[in-house]
Amino acid sequence: MALMITDECINCDVCEPECPNEAISQGDEIYEIDPIRCTQCVGHFDTPQCIEVCPVDCIIPDPSHTETEEQLQAKYERLTSTA
Repeated sequence: MALMITDECINCDVCEPECPNEAISQGDEIYEIDPIRCTQCVGHFDTPQCIEVCPVDCIIPDPSHTETEEQLQAKYERLTSTA
């Protein structure tokens, strides 16, 4: 499933550059994760890099975007295909 950033975000800016899919951007009040681009780093890393660097642990699975490992892998392949 895609990840989401909760309102506990302190806008520290450490997660955005860590996302290999460029799924994280500054929202109106806090950073946001685009569920269309988020693969939880499947295809890139063993663990979601944004969660690894977040100092306040405000990045959680998004219950409204449930996906299997296979679906995340397929999304990664679509995002990185050059064809």
